[in-house]
Amino acid sequence: MKKLFIAFLLIYTTSSAIAQKNWYNPQITPKDIKAHIFYIASDEFKGRFTGSKEIKIVGNYIKKQFESYGLKPLFNNSYFQEFPFIEKLTLTKNNTFSITGYKSLKLHENYITAPFSGKAELTAELVFAGYGISAPKLNYDDYDGIDVKGKVVIVMRYNPEHDSSTSQFDSYSSFRKKAANAKDKGAAGIIFVNGFFPKDDKDELMQLRYDGAPGMKDFAVLNVKRNIIDELFKKNGVDLSELQTKIDKEKKPASFYIDKKFNAIIKTEVREIQNYGRNVAGFLEGNDPKLKKEYIVIGAHYDHLGIDQMKYASMYKGDKPQIHNGADDNASGTCGVLELAEKFSSLKDQLKRSLIFIAFSGEELGILGSTYFVNNPPFSTDKIAAMLNMDMIGRLNEKNELTIIGTGTSTNWKNLLNKYNKYNFELKFSEAGTGGSDHQAFTNKNIPVLFFFTGMHSDYHKPTDDPEKINLNGEANVVNYVYDIAYSIDTVSNRPDFVKVEEPKMRGTGNTKVSVGTIPEFGYNGNGYKISGVTEGGAAQKAGMKGGDIIIKFGNKEVNNIYDFMYAIEKYNPGDSVDVIIIRDGKEIKLKLELQAK
Repeated sequence: MKKLFIAFLLIYTTSSAIAQKNWYNPQITPKDIKAHIFYIASDEFKGRFTGSKEIKIVGNYIKKQFESYGLKPLFNNSYFQEFPFIEKLTLTKNNTFSITGYKSLKLHENYITAPFSGKAELTAELVFAGYGISAPKLNYDDYDGIDVKGKVVIVMRYNPEHDSSTSQFDSYSSFRKKAANAKDKGAAGIIFVNGFFPKDDKDELMQLRYDGAPGMKDFAVLNVKRNIIDELFKKNGVDLSELQTKIDKEKKPASFYIDKKFNAIIKTEVREIQNYGRNVAGFLEGNDPKLKKEYIVIGAHYDHLGIDQMKYASMYKGDKPQIHNGADDNASGTCGVLELAEKFSSLKDQLKRSLIFIAFSGEELGILGSTYFVNNPPFSTDKIAAMLNMDMIGRLNEKNELTIIGTGTSTNWKNLLNKYNKYNFELKFSEAGTGGSDHQAFTNKNIPVLFFFTGMHSDYHKPTDDPEKINLNGEANVVNYVYDIAYSIDTVSNRPDFVKVEEPKMRGTGNTKVSVGTIPEFGYNGNGYKISGVTEGGAAQKAGMKGGDIIIKFGNKEVNNIYDFMYAIEKYNPGDSVDVIIIRDGKEIKLKLELQAK
């Protein structure tokens, strides 16, 4: 191990020395791109999972490049901005489950505590509540005719139309929504079980994966193996397979009380393990006395999936853990930031606006680093004139296709992009400033964005996304193109205007008819639903809400997390008036919202 460490240290220090001395070349070249990507996406860094010791070394490497180019540190004389995140969940010793008169069950073997379960300890009667769905619009309610107050409900996964890809029941079928419904009905806990259909269901237990929100306060959530529940039902004279078939066929609930001698005895406790990620940023100050107070942000994320930390996000389905090098996703974009920082540093006397070059971490976990940056900026975000994002720019194909997202977020963009397309790209424009990469955090702050992307490929989120597959000449053209766009934005007198682009509603996103006009703060893990901002002219803005507010009650429903908020607003119609309680500066404030049509 010691020899391995020394060898690794030599590789690192040698690469850094080359980058800072002999490697300096202000031009954007395939040679420089290759050197950066082969280093950043090497096996030594084990997939650059956010918070890992390996990604910290890569962060130090980026910092050294910025220093060598003469960039100034952005964060109070530091190039680093730390942010907290939930790295993983673990189950404490306080997780037990047994059924009186039946058997004790083994954690991980017979059951699992759900990742969003609250801390609870209870003994309660059991009730079967079908699929756990209440859908008045579909004339279906599994809770009709039963009282579940203080009891634990057993519900099946999916819905009565589980074989349909277009079922209206889909929006009622998530674990979180069913659990929230049970809690609203007064239940003390919920047990999920895989039914006998769909037939290809392997009856696997849930993964203990953080879903971006705190657990359900004082509410127990379990996932139990099918054979356990099937045996329990048989002791109550019921066959689970036949019962599911009946519900599916008739689309009518068939809920019933379990014999009182079979009570559930449950303890649940999920512990969140916190870690810290780091954004890395430097800047070049502009020279125009007025325009230098405006900033153009050029960014990319430098994290990836690690080895075994993000199985749920990996497209690799093998059993043996593999390093996900993320050469295209997103060593390619990180390299773009470095190359642009180097080139612009050689032209710093020509700059009018100031330029920020930033490598974000936590993108794969839900744009955590970029969201933290815009919520904790070193200056007011209204000084940011534009944000240019590069994510997966290393696989330009034979057709020379380049996708640019966010082209509708400013009226300037399309003319500008077409004007500087001297590389004969087959440009594909997408107007909305969304898309799940770091630019979205800036769109949420009403900042015009452009996201450069060379397209999906079969190596996406697989261990095969390796440096050898990068189109070096193609990436050099993309980065030079981004340079042309950034230089033009930097040197014109008028900053780009911002246009809010609404995306069409996608199927399966819920039954919400109303718009509240809030922007969530990704990465927030406290109680309530915290917003990072409000949309212009939206219900929230008109009611006086603003970024940093935490909604804790919406109408008569308590809001403990973003999911509670989403489920609460589904019950309202456009034009409805609703009382909302928020926390601002530690004080409760009551506001009245006039809900708008979505």
